Amino acid sequence: MAMKGNITLLTILFILCFSCRNSSTKETEFVFPEADSIPQSEAEKLSPEAIEDISRNISSPVEIANLLQMLEVPFSSQYLASSIDANKENTTFDKALKLGILGADLGYLNMYEKTGSSLDLLSSIRKLAEDIRVGQFFDFEMIKRLSQNRSSLDSLLYISIDSYEQIDSYLRTNGRGQLSALMIIGVWIEGQYLATQVVDKYPDKILSDRIGEQKIILNDLLLLITPFCNNSPEFSSLCKDLYAMKDNYRDIRIIYTQGEPVASEKEGGLVITQTETSIVEMSEAQLKGLIEITSEIRNRLILND
Repeated sequence: MAMKGNITLLTILFILCFSCRNSSTKETEFVFPEADSIPQSEAEKLSPEAIEDISRNISSPVEIANLLQMLEVPFSSQYLASSIDANKENTTFDKALKLGILGADLGYLNMYEKTGSSLDLLSSIRKLAEDIRVGQFFDFEMIKRLSQNRSSLDSLLYISIDSYEQIDSYLRTNGRGQLSALMIIGVWIEGQYLATQVVDKYPDKILSDRIGEQKIILNDLLLLITPFCNNSPEFSSLCKDLYAMKDNYRDIRIIYTQGEPVASEKEGGLVITQTETSIVEMSEAQLKGLIEITSEIRNRLILND
């Protein structure tokens, strides 16, 4: 089935995307820029293509859920952001951020085939999406029907991913990039929360490495949000939260070693891919610090003030 292939490919890409990066040297290490904060002038120079690339790498709401299921981690409803009440969100800031958070939860529910439980969540997502005028990208009736039919999981996942990608693209191309950034950050924070909560209860080297490698993604998120950090007290607070997470990541090392080129056939032609492997050097204390700060920030963000 074509969609099955798409979802499987997405899973594989997520697992590999942080362990295979191009490099001109045999061994390199990812480090944060020396400055404590990213200059706004530098962040504003990002091209639309660069922003789209960052968005594409971060914003799928099923990536972490895919990994957790592949590791055979049991489902737990306690990880969900159940305190979010879409009817009590008063600002576009909160609505966009929590649309991302709930999108990650929807991916988690669907990956574990808890599709019946996702109907209430869909109602909240619909409310938030319509409030920021992006509801047209969700076919809620189709999603509802698929949610009630377990054999349609692949189709449900495909539609859910596609809806969020369309929203992200629409917001960025219509001068509402700040809402796109918030939605993406919401997806990432909730995915980070799911991963850190699981690894705290079910220690696993693969999962802890993926958490460590989020150092790279966090740097991209800071590039996305920096132009908006002075927009409002809410943005300023979120930026401070992300920089606090950056401090926890600073001494975690990610070292890349260049491998041999791999030849493959694609569309009748020969494609050469440069491969790399990564090693994450992270102590138990550093992982514990990430678990704690992620939980503190995420749980504060999902409160309905």
